[in-house]
Amino acid sequence: MRILFGIPLLLFSCTKDVQLPSPDSATAYRQTKTISYNNISVDVVIDKPALNEVDVLLVFHGSVLFDSNLMTAANTTLDKFKGILDRKDMMIVSAVYPQENVLLGDNIVRGEAALLWLKNKASQELGITIRKIFLGGHSQGGYLVTRLNTMHQTNGVIANAPGPLNLVYRCQLEENGQIQPGAVCTQLKSVYGTTANNPNPYFQRSLLNFTKGFKSDILFVQGLNDSPIQMYSWPTFKQDVSNCTNCQNIQFVEIVGGEHGSLFESTTGKTEFNNFVKNH
Repeated sequence: MRILFGIPLLLFSCTKDVQLPSPDSATAYRQTKTISYNNISVDVVIDKPALNEVDVLLVFHGSVLFDSNLMTAANTTLDKFKGILDRKDMMIVSAVYPQENVLLGDNIVRGEAALLWLKNKASQELGITIRKIFLGGHSQGGYLVTRLNTMHQTNGVIANAPGPLNLVYRCQLEENGQIQPGAVCTQLKSVYGTTANNPNPYFQRSLLNFTKGFKSDILFVQGLNDSPIQMYSWPTFKQDVSNCTNCQNIQFVEIVGGEHGSLFESTTGKTEFNNFVKNH
């Protein structure tokens, strides 16, 4: 194990469910497609280079307030990962997973559908050959890829500032009036009651509950000047993951002075990200 010392939104124009290039065409394109696996559907944005054999980076955006902003978040996250990736020969797929009116954590089924579609159906549907598959996620997207790493094997996982780490702590602050209430805790409270009366469901959905059984090597990038809520639980999360006895290799990159988007903003984060992909 090696320990080293918000993303602005941009608008993009996307066409949904358009006809993809023919299988014998090595055309570069960005398309939006509704995919399905085991009767679970999810939209994905596909950014493909002019190649028919590709490694793939499947990425997950962070939290949004409204699902009307999901497509913007998915495109922005795709571009952020593409912007730090040294390679120009990888296909990047960005999952447009829902958040509004969905209890945090329940959208893992959409993330799993996107991954299993890539593993089992994408080559045939897109007319290409998929070789390696990597997962990358920012914030709540980092939460999802960390959880997916306990479920399915890939060639490697990169999680930037993954969270929420501790929903008991976060939602308790809201209940006590110490921070403004948000949709995540409000939805959980409507189903489970308060953290004081029923903390277990909150913990079960926290990333602190998913620190074992990683099936692939994983790189965590965390800015040490992230929000106080994130940093309150980060040392515990890091220690719990470090203590894992049934995980593949784990690497932590901590960015001194770095904030929530350190993977995309720091030279160290970018370098370690590319080294991780290159070595896997």
